[in-house]
Amino acid sequence: MKKLILGIAVTASSLAFAQTTTSSSNMSSEKPVQFGIKAGINVSSISKDGYEDAKAKVGFAGGVFANIPLSEMFSVQPEVMYSQMGSKVTSSYSGTVLGNNFTSKSSATLNLDYVTVPLMLQFRATPAFYVEAGPEFGFLVSAKTKDASTTTVNGSTTTTTSESGDVKDYFSGFNMGVGLGLGYDITPNFGISARYVAGFTDINKKDSNTNGNTSLQNDGNKNRNNTFQGGVYFKF
Repeated sequence: MKKLILGIAVTASSLAFAQTTTSSSNMSSEKPVQFGIKAGINVSSISKDGYEDAKAKVGFAGGVFANIPLSEMFSVQPEVMYSQMGSKVTSSYSGTVLGNNFTSKSSATLNLDYVTVPLMLQFRATPAFYVEAGPEFGFLVSAKTKDASTTTVNGSTTTTTSESGDVKDYFSGFNMGVGLGLGYDITPNFGISARYVAGFTDINKKDSNTNGNTSLQNDGNKNRNNTFQGGVYFKF
């Protein structure tokens, strides 16, 4: 999947530069740079070792962008986004314990918040519809874990939650991925978009000091962020 996304990104880049060698100077005066805002949701997960039982978690994504025309069909769109990533593990049990009806549900959530800088090359197949590909660079601003459990014994329910302090020391401050997406202008200023970003870099910090916290130990695992992002945008 990652090789396919990277291949599409490289191919799109090659086509863009070939197109702009003849027409970018003419189109620069016809199509102005447009600025905008965008917001939506992330459905993120963490791949590979140590997170086999992890499920996707939903978070917020939002920020600003500039759309810079290169030609009639191609443009470059740099963005600055606040993007919530991570993963979630859930478990449940029900049965009889010492003659009591017992039900337990628990979840452990890893929240990784980044400031991301996507750099998307966009190709407009029609005036309203485009596809895009390009790299995304992320900078970790917050890392926390949250545990929650609900226990029911003979109809009586107890819920407990706990949240860690900042655990950034256990994770790499830099994240990189490659995105592939599409969008549609419902009006000249308003539209919808969807993007998948496959992570390339390991989220774990090498040789981090875990201070005895075994749940955050690296153990040589290679873990990467994978994110599906959907939302709306508005161009000024």
